[in-house]
This record gives sequence, structure tokens and C-alpha cells, in this order.
Amino acid sequence: MFKFRKRYSFWKVFWITLAVYVCLGLVGLVMISLVPKEAEKIPNFFHWRFVIKTCVGVLYTILFLFFAMNYYYHLISEKRKPISYLPFSVIMIFICIGYHLGSYFVLPIENQDEISPVSVVVAGVIINTLFFLGLAFLIAYLTKLRDEQKQRKILEEQKLQLEVEKTQANFNFLKAQINPHFLHNTLNFLYAKSLPYSSELSEGILTLSDIMRYALSEGNAKDGRAPLKDEIEHVRNVIKINQLRFSNNLNVKFNVEGVINGATIVPFVLITLVENAFKHGDLKSTASPIEINLLVRDHHLNFQCRNKKKNGPKELSTGIGLDNIKKRLDLAYGEDYLLRVNEDSNFYFTELTINKL
Repeated sequence: MFKFRKRYSFWKVFWITLAVYVCLGLVGLVMISLVPKEAEKIPNFFHWRFVIKTCVGVLYTILFLFFAMNYYYHLISEKRKPISYLPFSVIMIFICIGYHLGSYFVLPIENQDEISPVSVVVAGVIINTLFFLGLAFLIAYLTKLRDEQKQRKILEEQKLQLEVEKTQANFNFLKAQINPHFLHNTLNFLYAKSLPYSSELSEGILTLSDIMRYALSEGNAKDGRAPLKDEIEHVRNVIKINQLRFSNNLNVKFNVEGVINGATIVPFVLITLVENAFKHGDLKSTASPIEINLLVRDHHLNFQCRNKKKNGPKELSTGIGLDNIKKRLDLAYGEDYLLRVNEDSNFYFTELTINKL
């Protein structure tokens, strides 16, 4: 009739319940010892009959909670109707009442009739039974909510991982359409041909070649990470190619501090933040240049990018780039990073902190 599935181990219920009883017992003794008249009764608590009754009571409570919590968890997990809880609850109520009445008559304590008349005992038993049944149901219900939350988190992480893998597959497909060897050879050819005519043009072609090589190279990332020095060099090249586009009239400050050799990072994260500044920033403001600062210290990275917003029509932004960054950072660093974005009417500021590179 009743299907029993163990969600809570017996020994876990045993030790937790025992610890609660011990704590409550110690608190009770301390409280009684503070009242002179009641303190005289303390020796009675160590009488063999009272000790046996207490031990049996603790064991009964452990078994009661063990079976009740596991069975209620089973009912909650299967989303049973409320009527399904009734048969088991009634049986547990009768067991509880039977135990307490049996304990009252089989192991009576001294002068218990004077202390607790039978009518009071019956009322106490009913309250006690309802309390422990309610406690078992509440623990089972909260446990189920926590388990569902963990399961949802696992499913979300799996879904995010599938999205990342799908994006990577699309990216790999795109790279497959562009032959890197052909592209590099072509750019190198154009670079050689442009040398006699324009040093600026040849420099731009060479820089573009480096950018494309980093973006398309299969070996730029290992285990999903790229050398931090390569990512920084990629940022410098993107700044350089933009300076060439605007005749070196852009006001950009890029400062790097700390030891970066040996450090790795998820690729294309820093450059995405920089490209957002180039896309939406006032690039020619002498009073408020684009400020890019990177500090590495003790495997801790802090990257800041601040730009003044440009006036006039704004380019439409879907926010996909920033969302993708957050997803990739979540997968790579979990809780060991912080991405902060502050924006007002004039300035846009992003800060990325990675605690463990």
C-alpha cells in the first residue's frame, strides 16, 4: 500500500535528532537549576526509569521522523492529491498515540498522576503528534523545493553549455568557410605590394593580418582559454587599426600593469568591451578620452573601460555581446568574477574583475 523511498539516510536523521535532544536537555537542566525549588528535582532525571524512558523516546522520535519525512517527500515528489496523505498520516497518528499511552502506563515516572492527569496526557499526545507530523511534512516540503532549485540550476547550466557549444560550432563552421592560409597569404601579398607606396597602408594591412590570425587561428585558445598577453596584443591591434582609420586622431589611453606572462583568459572578452567603447563612445574628445586600464596582481585581474558617450544618433544595440560575455564568464569562472556596468547620461563604464585567472 505504501511505497517507501529513502531520501533521508537513517544515520543523518539519528545524529541530528540526537543533537537537538541533547541541546534541549542541557538548556532544560540549566533553566531548572536556576530555580531553587525545581533544582531539587534534578536527581530524579537520572533515575534509571527516567533514563530508559528518555532513551526510548529519542529512538521513537528518530524512527518516526525517518519514516514520516521520507514518505511525505515521496508523496510531494509525485505531486499526489491531498487525500493521498490521509492514510499514512492516520496510521502515524495511531502509532504515536499508542506509543505515548504505552509509555505512560508501562514506564510511569514517580507521582506522574499528580503531575500529569490522564486527560492532560492525552491532550499533550495529540498536540505532540500533530507537531511532529507537521514538522516532518515541512522538512520534506522544503527539501523538495531545494532539490527542484538545484535541478533547475543544473538544467540551466546544461542549456547554457549547449548554447555555447552551438555558438562554437557555428563559429567553427564560419572559420571553415574562410581558409586562413589563403587569407594570410593574400594579406601578406598586399602588404608587400603596398610597401613602396604607403607605409601607413602597409602597416594597416599587417595589423589587419595579425587581427585575423588571432581571430581565426585554431591554436589561440587551449581548454577554452587564451594567453592573456595575446588577448592584450589583440586589443592593441584593434586600437591601432581604428587609429589608422581616423588618421590617428582618436584619443585612447590603454595602460597595462602587472605580470601577464603565463596568465590565461577566456578569449575575446576584453576586446568585446573595448569594441563597445569604440562603437558608442566619443572617440575624438580631448577632455574625456577612452580610458582602458588593465591590472594583474597575484592571479587577480582588474579591467576597466570608460568612455564618454558620443552625441547625435546612437547606434542600435541588442546587448547580445554583453550577454554572451556573461554566459562565457559564468561557465569559465563561476562565482570567481564580477562584471560591473555603470551608465549615466554622459559616460559609460565597464569593470571586469577575475579573482582567479
